[in-house]
Amino acid sequence: MSDEKIKGPASYFPSIEKTYGRPIADWKALVRSALPARHMELVAMLKEQHGMGHGHANAIVAHTLAEDRDRAGN
Repeated sequence: MSDEKIKGPASYFPSIEKTYGRPIADWKALVRSALPARHMELVAMLKEQHGMGHGHANAIVAHTLAEDRDRAGN
């Protein structure tokens, strides 16, 4: 059903795109370009260098890292 509510980190994505004016793909690419940094280092980078709030930064990092783990089959 298309009425199914988005859950988890992706639920923040519409707000992130609206607030910061960049598509999620851009933020994910930025996170990946900073690897192999640790989760909280990536969150801090988004907060300090891009003025992102903690919840938004954490959502992007968590989703990106989980996506990469899934692709790697881990």
